[in-house]
Amino acid sequence: MTVAAVLAAGLTIYAVVAVVALPRLLGRASWTGRAPRLGIMVWQAACVSVVVSVLSAVFVLAVPAPVVGHGLAELFAQCAEVLADGPGLTAATALAGVGVAGALMARLAWCAAAVLAGARAERRRHAEALALLGRHDGALDAIVVDFDERLAYCVPGRQGKAVITTAALRELSPDETAAVLAHERAHLRGRHHLVLAFGEAFARAFPGMPLFERGRAELARLVELLADDLAARRHPRVLIASALVRLATGRAPAFTLGAGGESALARVRRLLAPAPPLGRGERVTGALAVGLLLAGPAVTGLAPGLTSLLAHHCLDFLSF
Repeated sequence: MTVAAVLAAGLTIYAVVAVVALPRLLGRASWTGRAPRLGIMVWQAACVSVVVSVLSAVFVLAVPAPVVGHGLAELFAQCAEVLADGPGLTAATALAGVGVAGALMARLAWCAAAVLAGARAERRRHAEALALLGRHDGALDAIVVDFDERLAYCVPGRQGKAVITTAALRELSPDETAAVLAHERAHLRGRHHLVLAFGEAFARAFPGMPLFERGRAELARLVELLADDLAARRHPRVLIASALVRLATGRAPAFTLGAGGESALARVRRLLAPAPPLGRGERVTGALAVGLLLAGPAVTGLAPGLTSLLAHHCLDFLSF
């Protein structure tokens, strides 16, 4: 078995194992609740690493190492030779690999575009309804809607808005209202809807895959924890917790980010009994894990070509 075949097999095995094992491993990691921003990065890197591993495996099999070592000019020359002479066994393998990689990327790009376009259309329709039914409160810097359900949420986008209902205003104290609106503005400033779109796109592109299904749920949970932490920089955690309790039964529209919802009670416990933040060493370890997940498969896939390139230059140096 050639080195390229071994590397391709290793990358494929990693992708298969990662899809099954990483959701269990990361799902048991309690540290993500202590550092939700880093947790978001790790989950995103895990999802990307699987796709990059498959693409790298295809690349290793489809492109001979000497071609990578000699650069893009040689790669284009090989492609021209294939088109001129017709595909042989190696060329057919290369063309099949390019087709697989192209289909994979096209599937992911199509699903990402569909998720973003669908959410944007829903937000536009909701914004039009808010313009008719709501009013802007300058003191709160939010849209107030006359509605009997206790809701506080934000409508993300280029002109994102925080929204709160009159029922919520009647239930919350002024300090609780300020705290929960700070949570919503944290979502808007952080563009957390794009994090949710990332998870939704991967789950929709590759349905039934445990990593992507669990990743979608974990990203939704972690953006709420991150918004809680950002709001807690300006407001007491107990105020955010009490506001969440009062809003726990409210269900914001699916395309928005709401302060209440199913995770509210778990977040209340976290706010009232916060765990210590990660130490510097733990954060560095997490950052290295993100880098390894993102760069590892690509570097492995390029290893034969890089080895060939180094060997070629070393021989040139010795002959000189």
